Amino acid sequence: MHRIVLQREIRSRASHAALSWFNSSNLYRYAHSLPFATVEVEGISGSQPAEVQNLVQGKWKGSAAWNTLVDPLNGEPFIKVAEIDESGVQPFIESLSRCPKHGLHNPFKSPERYVLYGDISAKAAHMLSLPKVSDFFTRLIQRVSPKSYQQAFGEVHVTQKFLENFSGDQVCFLARSFAVPGNHIGQQSHGYRWPYGPVAIITPFNFPLEIPVLQLMGALYMGNKPVLKVDSKVSIVMEQMMRLLHHCGLPPEDVDFINSDGKTMNKLLMEANPRMTLFTGSSRVAEKLAVDLKGRVKLEDAGFDWKVLGPDVEEVDYVAWVCDQDAYACSGQKCSAQSILFMHENWSTGSLISKIKGLAERRKLEDLTVGPVLTVTTEAMLEHKKKLLQIPGSKLLFGGEPLENHSIPTIYGAMKPTAVYVPLEEILKPANYELVTKEIFGPFQIITEYKKDQLAMVLDALERMHAHLTAAVVSNDHIFLQDVIGKTVNGTTYAGLRARTTGAPQNHWFGPAGDPRGAGIGTPEAIKLVWSCHREIIYDLGPVPRGWEIPPST
Repeated sequence: MHRIVLQREIRSRASHAALSWFNSSNLYRYAHSLPFATVEVEGISGSQPAEVQNLVQGKWKGSAAWNTLVDPLNGEPFIKVAEIDESGVQPFIESLSRCPKHGLHNPFKSPERYVLYGDISAKAAHMLSLPKVSDFFTRLIQRVSPKSYQQAFGEVHVTQKFLENFSGDQVCFLARSFAVPGNHIGQQSHGYRWPYGPVAIITPFNFPLEIPVLQLMGALYMGNKPVLKVDSKVSIVMEQMMRLLHHCGLPPEDVDFINSDGKTMNKLLMEANPRMTLFTGSSRVAEKLAVDLKGRVKLEDAGFDWKVLGPDVEEVDYVAWVCDQDAYACSGQKCSAQSILFMHENWSTGSLISKIKGLAERRKLEDLTVGPVLTVTTEAMLEHKKKLLQIPGSKLLFGGEPLENHSIPTIYGAMKPTAVYVPLEEILKPANYELVTKEIFGPFQIITEYKKDQLAMVLDALERMHAHLTAAVVSNDHIFLQDVIGKTVNGTTYAGLRARTTGAPQNHWFGPAGDPRGAGIGTPEAIKLVWSCHREIIYDLGPVPRGWEIPPST
C-alpha cells in the first residue's frame, strides 16, 4: 500500500511540475529535452530538415534513398524520409518470418507479456498526459497534416485516453477465455483468443498518430508481431511515437517500422505473407490488397458518409455547428466526414443553410481551420463542382473557389469550404448517382432536401451506397429513428438531436459494417475482432468408464 501511495505521489508531483513548466517559450527552448525526441518541431525547415528512419530487427536504420517532403503550407523541402525500395525489404521479411503463427505470446506462452503491455500502456499514457509531450505531438501533427491546434490535440488526447484504458490488467482481460461443461466427466471445452503471429498494419495520412497507435497497440496486446507502414507524408509523427514507446519499455524487436512506396510495401506483403493485414485507406487499394492477400485482411476503407435531418426542428444553431464541424474540420479530410446532408423540408425552410454558410466562411488558413488538402488537387475539386452544377436543378450554396493569399504547393488542394445543392430526384437517377456520391476527401459536401412523403427515396439513396462507415440521424423522434436505423447499415451511426458523423473517441467502436472484412478500432471488441482469432481447446481427461470395452465398428 505504501508503495502505491508513493507512486501516486511521484506521479502527482511530476504532473504538477510539468504544468508549472508549461509555457510557449519553454516548449520551444526545451523541446529537445524530451527523452525520446530526435526533432524540434519548430526547427524543422529547409535549412534544418528532419530525418525519418526505419526500424527493423530492433535497430533504427536509414536507407540508400531519401525521399524529400515539402512543407504543405509553403512548399519548402523540410523532411527527409529514408524510404526502403524493393531491393531492401529482405530484412523486414526475415524479421516477420521469425515470429511463429502462435505469436510472441498467447494464453499458454509467455503470459507475463500481457502484464508487460499493460505497464507500457500506463507509462505511455502518462507521458502523453504531460503538457510538453502532448504539445510536441500536437504541433508535429500540424506540421505534416495541417489542421487546427484543437483538432490535432484531439488526436493526441484520444490516443492518451486509449492507452490509459488498456493499462494495468486490461490487456490480460482482452485475452479472457471461457469454459463450457462437457458431456461426460473429465471433459471441458475452453475458448481462447489467439494471435495471428506475423501481421502488417498500413495507415493513412489524415490521423498520423491516433490510427497507427490504436491499431499497433491492439496488435501487440493480443500477441502479434507487426510491421507498420504509415503514409510517408506524415510518418515522422509515428516514428517519434515509436521512440516514446521504446522509452516506456516496448521491446525494440517487437515492431518493425518501414517507410516505402506502395509498390515496395506490396512486394513485402507478398513475400513475407503475414497472417493478417490491417489496411486503413482508399477503397481502391483495399480491394487490391484483399485479392493479393487472398482475403487475409481487415479493412477500414473510404466513407461517403451521410447525415439525415428528421422532421423535428430544434436547436438550429447547435445542429448547424455540428454540420460545419462534420463537413469541414480538418478540411474535410476525415474518413467520417459528412459527405451528404439530407434535410427534411422542415429544416430547409428555415435558417439552417445560412447558418452553416456563416460558420464555414469564418474558417481561415491562419489558424488552420481550413488548410491544404493532401490527396485532392484544387483543379480536381473545381472540376467535380463543375460536373455537379451541370445536373438540372443543382446550385452552388457557398464556397466553390480556391483559397486566396497562400503558398500551398500546387501538388495539394486549397479550397474554400464548399456545398453544392442537388435535387433528390436527380441524385437517384442512374446517370447522376455515381457522380454525386463520389467521395471528395476535402472540404466539400452535397446538400439536398426531402419532403415528408419522400423518406423512402432517401433510404433508397442510402441503400445504394458502397461504403458504410459513419452516419448520423439527427432527430429525437423515436419512430423516425427506428425507421431510418432499421433500414440502414453504417457501422458507426450516431442518433439523436446531437448526432454527428465525426468524433471517433476512444470510448466506442469505430468501424464499418456490412462487410465481413470490416475492421474496428478503439474498443476491446474491436481489438479482439481484428487482432485475434478464436481457438477452442477441449480437455478430455477421463476417467474412461469402468468396464469399458471396444464397441463394434461404426
